[in-house]
Amino acid sequence: MRLLLVEDDVMVASGIKLGLCGAGYAVDWVGSAERALEVSRTESFDLAVIDIGLPGMDGLELTQVLRKEGRTMPVLILTARDALQDRVQGLDLGGDDYMVKPFELPELLARLRALLRRSQAATSATLSFGPLELDTALRQACVRPTGAAGPCVPIELGPREWTVMEYLMLQAPKPANKDKLLQALTGWDKEITPNAVEVYISRLRGKLEPHGLALRSIRGFGYRLELLAPPPDAAPAQTAGA
Repeated sequence: MRLLLVEDDVMVASGIKLGLCGAGYAVDWVGSAERALEVSRTESFDLAVIDIGLPGMDGLELTQVLRKEGRTMPVLILTARDALQDRVQGLDLGGDDYMVKPFELPELLARLRALLRRSQAATSATLSFGPLELDTALRQACVRPTGAAGPCVPIELGPREWTVMEYLMLQAPKPANKDKLLQALTGWDKEITPNAVEVYISRLRGKLEPHGLALRSIRGFGYRLELLAPPPDAAPAQTAGA
C-alpha cells in the first residue's frame, strides 16, 4: 500500500515514515499542503496521513480541497489540537479518522489498517480467499487444508511479496491493476521497474499453486487471484452416510 504523509515537522515526519515503512508500507512524504496537492494530481495513493498545523494552507483546507477535486482515498488527520470542535470540523471536511499527538505507533498502524479495509470493503483484519488467509495485523499468511479441519499451514512471504499478496486479496475476486501494484511497492525514493512486479507474481505463483490458488494474468491490465479447478481425475467427495 502506498501512503502520502503530509507533515512539516521533519523529526515527526521521519519518525512516522520510519514506523510506516517498517510495517511494510511505501511512504511518500511532503512538508506542505501545496506540495501534497501537486503530487495527488499526478500520483495515486491508497491513503493520506495529514497534519493540521501546516504552513500556508493547513491540513483541514487540504482535506477539503482533496475532496472537492474528487480524491476518494481515506484521510487520517493528525493534530496537537484536542478540542471537540477541531475534531468535528476535520471529520466534516472529509477526514475519515482523527488522531491527537502524541500517539503510539501501534495505534496509528491499527487505525490505518482499519481505514484501508473500509476503503476496500473489507470488514476484518483477516483477509480470506478460498483456503488462503492473511492476518494483516500480525502480517502472517497461511492456507487451510482442503476438506480438513486442521490448523492453517503457514506460508512465508517476503516484505514485497506480502505487499503484492495483500493488494491482490483486497481486490479479489476483481483483478488488480499492475500499475497500482507497482505503486504499492515503491515510493519516490525507490526505483522498481514494472518487471519487478512480474518477479513477485512468479514467486507467489510458486507458493500458491500447490494449495489450489492461481494468479491469472489479465492482458493489458494486471492479475486476478483465482481458485484452481480440481484435476479431472480427482476422486469425488464422499457424501454423508455413504
